[in-house]
Amino acid sequence: MTQHLTVTTSTSPAGAVIALTGDLDHHTTPQVRTALGELNLLAGQQLVLDLGALTFCDSTGITVLIAARNHALAANATIALTAVPDRVSRIFRIVGLDQVFTTYPTTSEAEAARHPA
Repeated sequence: MTQHLTVTTSTSPAGAVIALTGDLDHHTTPQVRTALGELNLLAGQQLVLDLGALTFCDSTGITVLIAARNHALAANATIALTAVPDRVSRIFRIVGLDQVFTTYPTTSEAEAARHPA
């Protein structure tokens, strides 16, 4: 049984932040796609996906993360994932997505890496 997914969108000085809480699967990925479609991401900004409260991610969840990357690249923006759970990091390593996504422990660290002091 699928658990609920909460998608929280906010803005930071660097761009948009989307925090995902719950299960990211074939039942809940439409919520993420909708949130991506509503973003006004500009060239040079950074899209951050905070996965710290993600409890489950299946292959369709991975696909929507790739769609988020494509959305950012289409806007000439960058993307960073933060607080990636170990089980998702393991999948990324197995399929090579650890070479595609830049990850940080926190959203603050993602922003700091984008704008070094």
